[in-house]
Amino acid sequence: MSKINIIEMYKYRFLLKELVTRDLKIKYRRSFLGYLWSLMNPLLMMWILTLVFSYVFRFDIPNYPLYLIIGQTIFGFFSESTSMAMMSVIENAALLKKVYVPKYIFPISRVLSSFVTMIFSLMAIFIVMKATGVPFKITLLALPLSLFFVLLFSVGVGMFIAAITVYLRDMMHLYSVVLTAWSFLTPIFYPISIVPQNIRWILQYNPLYYFIDYFRQIVLYDTLPSLHTTVFCFELSIAAVIIGGIVFKKLQKNYLLYI
Repeated sequence: MSKINIIEMYKYRFLLKELVTRDLKIKYRRSFLGYLWSLMNPLLMMWILTLVFSYVFRFDIPNYPLYLIIGQTIFGFFSESTSMAMMSVIENAALLKKVYVPKYIFPISRVLSSFVTMIFSLMAIFIVMKATGVPFKITLLALPLSLFFVLLFSVGVGMFIAAITVYLRDMMHLYSVVLTAWSFLTPIFYPISIVPQNIRWILQYNPLYYFIDYFRQIVLYDTLPSLHTTVFCFELSIAAVIIGGIVFKKLQKNYLLYI
């Protein structure tokens, strides 16, 4: 994003905060457990999938519950945040037609509200770490960097599909199919070793594979990712923001004619 956009975003930071707060209130409105669902959902899903893939399909992965919940949490955040961002411009059409508001504020606010939810979900990962005897070591200090990468990547993808959806409403249906295929092409619940060698190259073009693996190296394998891996993940996330920002800026001129 350009320097002007960053300055403009700072100017509208209070609006951004209000949009994020609004999204969180709407998500948990009339929910008895509220934010506790951010903790319970990943734990319940991990428990069910662990039973299925540890005892039925027999995936022999050391500390499978932790392996699984890490993949679930990262991919779940990406899926939810970009899906919400996709409709953000259209859903705020009434406001955009009344006053000037930077349009990119809306997809960014949706991604940030999902990010807040994911922060609560991290407690579920720490609970699984404690339950499975994984020590809390100094390598966990690198965890914010991993989260920063996937946040930037989600912002970039969110702006990209939000821009496309304004003109092509079929994206609302198509993207759910894309996410389903993407989830199966990402080693969330299965080990990389079961992927046939002749198609393993697909993982090399899957950014989420690198982000999830980065997270697992820190939490599950108690290692600091190499400088090369860190730079590569940063490049992927920055590239997504740049591409998403360019596409959004080019297409936003005629948004009011289509929303």
